[in-house]
Amino acid sequence: MTAGPTVRETTGRRRWIVAAAAALGVAALAVAFLLGHDEAPVQGPTVGELLIALKAQRASLQARADGRARIGLLEEFRVASLLSDALAARHEADLERSFERLPAPQRQAFADVDALNSALRDALVRPGEGARLAAHAVSQRVRASLERLASTDSAPLILLFTPRFVPPRRATGELTLTPRSPDAPPHDGVLRLEPSSKRATATGATPAAPTEPTVPRYVPAFATAATDDPPVAIEVTGLHLAGDGGSPPVLVIGAWRGEATLAPERLHFSVPRSAFATEAAHTVFATASLSIRRASRTSTFDLLFVVLPDRPGSFALDQRVRTFVPEANTLVSPEILARGGVGETRTVRRCFDPPAGQRFDKAHRRVVIVERLGWLDDVNDPTVNGGSVEFADDEGPDQICLVVTARAVTRAARAATIGRFEATLVHNRPEERVVQSGVRALDWHETVRVPIDPGTVEWKLYIRLFDEIDREFAGGSSGSTAPAGVPFLHIDLDVKDKTIALQADPMVEP
Repeated sequence: MTAGPTVRETTGRRRWIVAAAAALGVAALAVAFLLGHDEAPVQGPTVGELLIALKAQRASLQARADGRARIGLLEEFRVASLLSDALAARHEADLERSFERLPAPQRQAFADVDALNSALRDALVRPGEGARLAAHAVSQRVRASLERLASTDSAPLILLFTPRFVPPRRATGELTLTPRSPDAPPHDGVLRLEPSSKRATATGATPAAPTEPTVPRYVPAFATAATDDPPVAIEVTGLHLAGDGGSPPVLVIGAWRGEATLAPERLHFSVPRSAFATEAAHTVFATASLSIRRASRTSTFDLLFVVLPDRPGSFALDQRVRTFVPEANTLVSPEILARGGVGETRTVRRCFDPPAGQRFDKAHRRVVIVERLGWLDDVNDPTVNGGSVEFADDEGPDQICLVVTARAVTRAARAATIGRFEATLVHNRPEERVVQSGVRALDWHETVRVPIDPGTVEWKLYIRLFDEIDREFAGGSSGSTAPAGVPFLHIDLDVKDKTIALQADPMVEP
């Protein structure tokens, strides 16, 4: 019979089993480390999902922007786009990584873009100067985050690009007349500015019947066509913009595609003006796609522009004009008595001023001798009175002076003269009327002038830019200054020539 294992053998075997288990655990941890901790289940959104969401939010906001927002918030939209694209270029290898596992400084850049999207949303929902300033303040933080990325790695980074606004097309000065419907009444020969027809909506409105295309009527057949629009020069400024392997960066706008001309930290493109979609009366967003290939990776950046329309807008000037209509009545002066003693000559001079706000019409006045009296030995005898009633030669320009004289023709006679005058008294009655210029079109090529009536005491200028942006300005008869701060518009108030001039200019950017 064989004896069982001893206590020492059993203890040694147990220690071996424990050591083997510990070694297996260490090996498993090493394998897990080599495979990488990203293999663990992702918690929360990934970096790629967050980038897609941020870009989708901005695209939705751009689609909702009206004409005022496209111009007033353009810089904020641009900064949000640049930082989003810069983050996508730097985190291309982290798209499947959980966003919460990024370092805090990197997560802050994403938070800045999200905050700017929220500020833009508020500015679109509640438009106003306060919301616009709030969005601008957030964009400054986003701009700082974008500039901090310059020292992180060698990924492409765009800091700035120009222009902001694509100028209008040149060949838009031809006057065009919309063809008249066959059922329309005969034309009366007057050209009118008609409001643009509204599109049929889902309310059941019947769309207008198709008409023939509008044809130019102003340019005669022998006139040569205007020169083509100059190309739009786009300059992109940033870091690490040169591509690898001799492949220059490529810009795509609509159906146009072109390669960059390289300069230190700059890219230059000459883009045909026709590559930008343009509307007749409204501004539109245009997005160009810039592709830069580096280290076998292609980074894409969206460059946002605002394209100015063919027609800048319209204006109207209302003037409150005050004129004075003369009204006249006859003034009969009080009677003036001049009485002299025996053998005396007596003169009485009296001056009269017109009532306030009135004036004498000295071309229409006359003296009236009411009565000439005389006495000789207490017997009434008017013939012994050689007196008179006359206007004084030294009267003031605004007054009438009457001289009444009683003169005895003999030493024993006494005389008395009663006289007065009658004159036309004129006063100006104010009348007010409104002078309206009517709706007039602004022009990219010519200055439009409207005369200001000399009797204008108040005026009001209404401006509509691109059929979406409305501005109003008011002024008075004196001390008025030309309205300022209107984007794409020069306004000149010439007090001497009594005109107000308006010139649409694509260089007058906000």
